[in-house]
Amino acid sequence: MSFDFTTQSIHAGYDPLANGDAASVPIYSSAAFTMESAERGDALAAGEAKGFSYSRVANPTVDVLEKRIAALEGGDNAVAVASGMAAVSFSLLCAAEGGGRIISPTNLYGASVDAMETFFPQFGVHTDFVKDINDLAEVESKIGPDTRAIFCESVANPSTEITDIAALADLAHRHGVALIVDNTVPTPYLFRPIEFGADVVVHSTTKGITGHGNAIGGVVVDGGHFDWTNGRFPQFTRTELVVSDERNGVWRSFADMFGAEAYIRRVRIKYLRTFGAVASPFNAYLSLVGLETLGPRVGREVATATAVAKYLQTNPHVKAVNYSGIGTTGQDDLVAKYYPKGVGTILSFLMDGDESNVRRILDGAKLFSYVPNIGDARSLIVDPARITHREVPRAYREAAGVTDNLIRLSIGLEEPADLIADLEQAIGGAY
Repeated sequence: MSFDFTTQSIHAGYDPLANGDAASVPIYSSAAFTMESAERGDALAAGEAKGFSYSRVANPTVDVLEKRIAALEGGDNAVAVASGMAAVSFSLLCAAEGGGRIISPTNLYGASVDAMETFFPQFGVHTDFVKDINDLAEVESKIGPDTRAIFCESVANPSTEITDIAALADLAHRHGVALIVDNTVPTPYLFRPIEFGADVVVHSTTKGITGHGNAIGGVVVDGGHFDWTNGRFPQFTRTELVVSDERNGVWRSFADMFGAEAYIRRVRIKYLRTFGAVASPFNAYLSLVGLETLGPRVGREVATATAVAKYLQTNPHVKAVNYSGIGTTGQDDLVAKYYPKGVGTILSFLMDGDESNVRRILDGAKLFSYVPNIGDARSLIVDPARITHREVPRAYREAAGVTDNLIRLSIGLEEPADLIADLEQAIGGAY
């Protein structure tokens, strides 16, 4: 049977009969698991048998989260990790390791830009940045023999600009390049990139998926349809000891061993197991609890975000509002195509005056918490240029509109009129 999204968010990936008939997913707080026999232990270590042996590689609670998010994203398989940045880093390095290049816009979350600009090059992985990810000619001009992946956010943070995923996927696939999409802002409730051609989807599950600001986590979801053996990705076709049987002289590559699952298995076996950014069972449990209310929760938050954005357009001290859901980015065609249920719960706005006015607004807000997070049930306020995008080079920040006078909101579940009143008094008091 095929089930509705909301039904899957409650039930997908879990079998009570295999878990002591527990109606709610148990927290398996165990570092390791009995392998039952020497023969089964050998098969587990070789990746030839499914099961659990050590929680740095896989854990039953985390496994349910992985299966549930893969189902909600329409993916084939998933690996949960300790944070959203671990998901971004693992997904990109797994595709580009060994001297590959990535193409990316600069209007991304600050830590993603910093990783690609200053850190990944230390590992031989370089990024070619473009000004506009929807300018296909500009993107195509950056594709070279070493290009492995195009990376983007489905909805950019904090501009809420929308990426034309289907067009970008067509371009990437014509050149044998993978498309990796950070879908954190809309969540799979509002948008599923794999349905429009994306190959890999990543999330900071800390945000809308968990939804209550109480658990850090991330996930990498593989669509299962990209050909990682097309010649651009030698890491998947060279033989490796970790998936081979040295004693019997049987040598395999990840592609030999796992076929279409080569990419996501490499994320787990090489990146999760080696670098160790492991999702804790307790955090996975909190994310599963959050997922159960994802649809109704995000639906209400989107409606409130729309009301708040429309109010801000009427405030005389607000110079501009960035929320593609009300047409401020000039992308109504893409909104209609990809986001019939809304574009997400964040928005940003530009204030007149100077940075001192912004600081008085931040300090004057009563309901909005001054927090560097998004997707919380509480409404949050922050100054991106000073906090979330501080490490982004000035030229990139300013090109994305992230100036000292920009404020970002993440809308929660409070009554819309109360949030608007709080902004009204905070802005009024700042001038």
